[in-house]
Amino acid sequence: MNLPSYDGLLVLDKPGGVTSRDAVDAALRWFPRGTRMGHTGTLDPLATGVLVLCLGAATRLAEYVQRMGKTYRTELRLGARSDTDDADGMVTPVTTAPPDAAVVAACLSGFVGAIEQTPPAYSAAKVAGRRAYDLARQGQIINLRSRIVHIYGIDVLQYDYPSLKLEVRCGKGTYIRSLARDLGERLGCGALVQTLRRTCVGPFTVDDAATPGMEAALALARLRPLEDAVAELPRVIVTDEEVRRLCQGQALSRDGFDGTELALFDAANRLVAIAAWDAGTRMIRPDKVFRRAP
Repeated sequence: MNLPSYDGLLVLDKPGGVTSRDAVDAALRWFPRGTRMGHTGTLDPLATGVLVLCLGAATRLAEYVQRMGKTYRTELRLGARSDTDDADGMVTPVTTAPPDAAVVAACLSGFVGAIEQTPPAYSAAKVAGRRAYDLARQGQIINLRSRIVHIYGIDVLQYDYPSLKLEVRCGKGTYIRSLARDLGERLGCGALVQTLRRTCVGPFTVDDAATPGMEAALALARLRPLEDAVAELPRVIVTDEEVRRLCQGQALSRDGFDGTELALFDAANRLVAIAAWDAGTRMIRPDKVFRRAP
C-alpha cells in the first residue's frame, strides 16, 4: 500500500520548555513514517510561538522562510543579568535605581535599524565548527563575532519596573536575548529575557498554527502549499512550453529582472522553479525545479 506523501509548510505553535528539535519530532507523529521534515529557525526552550516546519519538497525552500521578517513579543526583566541572557540561566540581581520610562524609550530607539549584535554565549552560533552553547557549558570563554542584523521597529507595550514588555519586528539572525543584554548594559541596570513569544514569520502567524496536542486530522488540514514559502520573491508566470524547458534544466530568454531571484509559476499558480536572471546573457536560469516535465 502506498502511503500519501506530504509537500508543504506547517506552522507550529511551539510550547515552552522544549527544544525546536523536540517540537519537530512531536509533529512527525502526524505524518507517515519516512516523511522529510525540518524547521526554519530555532526557538530557545524558553520561547514559544511560530515555528515553520517544511515537509517533503518544501525542505528545499527553508532558506526563503528563514529570510522572512519576524515579530516577537517579549517581557524583559530589568535589574538583573543572566549567563544565558534569559530567565533559564544563572540570574544575578543588579542593585540600581529604576531607569525612567523616557530614558528606556530613548535607549530602545538606538537599537532600531541596521545594528551590530553579538550572539549570546549560549547560542547555536558556531565557534571553530562547534556550537557556542556546547563550549559555554564546558566553562570555556566564548568570543563570538558581532554581526549586522536589522531591527525594523520596537514598541513598548508596558513598563512597570522591573518588567518591560516589548514587541520587536526584526530580520534574520536577530537575537532577542542579545537585545535584552545590550539594552541592560546601556541602561546600566542589566536586563534579561523573562518570556519570549514569536507571533509571526513573514505571512505565517500563530493564528494559523497547529499545536502539539492537536488531533492529526486537524493538524494536517493546516498544511500550507509550497508557494507560501516564496511569498516574498518576485513572481513570474511562465507558459506551458517554458515549464517543459525549465524541467529539462534549460534557461529562458527574458529581460528586465536586475539579477534578482525569481519564483516561477505556471498559469495555474503552481510553483515551477526558483531561478535567477543573468544580466550578462539576459536569461532566466533555473536553480531549483519543483515540477516534472509535462
